[in-house]
Amino acid sequence: MKNHSIHYRNMDVNGLNIFYREAGPSHAPAILLLHGYPTSSHMFRDLIPLLSKKYHVIAPDLPGFGYSDAPDHQEFNYTFDNLTATVQGFVDQMKMKRFAIYIFDYGAPVGLRLAMNNPEKITGIISQNGNAYEEGLSKEWNPIQKYWKDPSETNRTSLKDFVSKEATFFQYHHGVSDPTLIAPEAYTLDQKFLDRPGNIEIQLDLVRDYRTNVALYPKFHEYFRANQPKTLLVWGDKDPYFLPQGAEAYKKDLPNARLKFFDTGHFALETHAGEIGEEILEFMKGLPQ
Repeated sequence: MKNHSIHYRNMDVNGLNIFYREAGPSHAPAILLLHGYPTSSHMFRDLIPLLSKKYHVIAPDLPGFGYSDAPDHQEFNYTFDNLTATVQGFVDQMKMKRFAIYIFDYGAPVGLRLAMNNPEKITGIISQNGNAYEEGLSKEWNPIQKYWKDPSETNRTSLKDFVSKEATFFQYHHGVSDPTLIAPEAYTLDQKFLDRPGNIEIQLDLVRDYRTNVALYPKFHEYFRANQPKTLLVWGDKDPYFLPQGAEAYKKDLPNARLKFFDTGHFALETHAGEIGEEILEFMKGLPQ
């Protein structure tokens, strides 16, 4: 495999077609990149070439996202446990023995479940706006938390704008000082997938199940304290969803974690891929192989 080439592949995992991007020397230390909502492995398009010169980089699309299968929500139970089971199957089929994880947004509760279930596999954690503490949840979560408390049809319907093109545009642009750095194909591609028939129900099922992630926060903290994984926190400090306090909270359980804030929003790679890539390359040098 040529180091500079990104390969676009598919794998059957538990009956689902999972799309993934792969680059870098196959014998090199591995990094698993886990995307968030509402995006896909496409969010790593600028980061992968920076990391793959030295590392084996693998970035799957979660079920319901990007180019992976998105079965109807009545055929597949869209929970974070099930997303994790798919990633576990993917990791097992890829025969990934040891790897670092990059966790972002939805990729954080998936990646941290994976880490808790496979502590021996995880060489390090890179959290880019990947929340694991209640301090990190902004007021933008209030209507969602209302739905968790009362999962009525009324409260579900009230969240349908969550998947609108205006909401997607907001996610990409809020807190960004130079909006000309935001590639339009990023949010328009995300919206293309969000607008697929039936996808709104998939996303609302995952929004409802996100409460299980918050409930697991104490378990994540136990994992951090017990295992002390080497951790890099790279955080867009203008994120409207996951506040800087969420990044700082990691230090309670991981006092040796490196924390670096960037003057940007939720999708920090859109504006700061180069700087974040440099931080990751430096971090990776110190990880066990």
